[in-house]
This record gives sequence, structure tokens and C-alpha cells, in this order.
Amino acid sequence: MIGVAILISGAGSNMVALAESMTGDHPARPVLVLSNRPDAAGLDRARDMGIPTACVDHRLFGGDRAGFEAEMLRHLEAASPDLICLAGFMRILTPGFVSRFEGRMLNIHPSLLPKYRGLDTHARAIAAGDTEAGCTVHEVVPDLDAGPVLGRMAVPIAPDDTAQTLAARVRAAEHDLYPQVLRGVAESLRDAA
Repeated sequence: MIGVAILISGAGSNMVALAESMTGDHPARPVLVLSNRPDAAGLDRARDMGIPTACVDHRLFGGDRAGFEAEMLRHLEAASPDLICLAGFMRILTPGFVSRFEGRMLNIHPSLLPKYRGLDTHARAIAAGDTEAGCTVHEVVPDLDAGPVLGRMAVPIAPDDTAQTLAARVRAAEHDLYPQVLRGVAESLRDAA
């Protein structure tokens, strides 16, 4: 079985979509939900689903990113995941951390990468006059939102869309796309073992 650790910072809606997909004949199962925020609602949602949880509050480390990541690693190593899925995890990880999980860390981003890396993707797409937005699952590499694309899903931008209305539709697309990509990656890992 392929173990999956899911990193979150907030409500955990993508975490729930991933966890709910990992049932039946799915080759993967969630082994840990880890948050950098103790008040993240996703931690309660994961516990309600029977998934082990951990929290490493980044604020307690000040600017000590190495210390923060070392504590995260302690929890991850204890859970021994084969894959890590970033699902609304709002911390930029150092190249050293990312390289430890090279080829085994996925992220979902709310734009059609390479367009609109970083934040405020929906407002930027609307301001640019784009006719579509969407989401991308990619492999995490040291450069922000620059890893190989594993899947994309487009969402039309309506003339009356706001950043909030577009975000809600893109989030629904994320909940479809991320589980599909995770299953494919997990099947590849299983078949290669």
C-alpha cells in the first residue's frame, strides 16, 4: 500500500477529497495529515475521518525555517509516507526539504500553470481578461510552482466573475483533478515496486 501524507494550512477541503478517494481498490491510503497551523479546521476533519494528525506551528520557530522543517520531518519520518501531497499548505519549503522528497511530492495550484505562479491567481486571471482559469497538479521542485505538470483542469471565466466566485468553481475542479492525479501517481509507484 502506498502511504500518503497530506500537508494543510486551513479547512482541508482538498485533503478531504484526497482522503475520500483513497478507498476500495485505490493503491494508496492516508497515513498523516500535518498542518503548520494549530487552528486549521482540516485537522479536526482528518481526525473525524480517522487519519492520524500532527501540527508544527511555524510561528513558534520565528525565522528558523530549518528548525520548522526539521520538526515537520520528524513527524513525516514517523509516518513513513511514500508520497506527500500539499493541499493548501501555505508555507514555501526550502530546496533542502523539497530535495528529500524529489519525485514524491505533489501540489495543487489554482491556475493553469505556468500562468500565475504564487498568490492571487483568480484576481490576476480576471484582470488579464482571460477567458479561462483552472487548476494544475504538479510535482514540487525547489522553484515555486515550477515542477513538471501532472494534470490540468480548465474552468471558464464568466463575465460577472469575481475572484471569490471564480475561486469557488476552481476549488470544485481541484477536488476532481487532484484525486485523479494522485491515483495515477500511486498506481505508477505500486507498479514500479
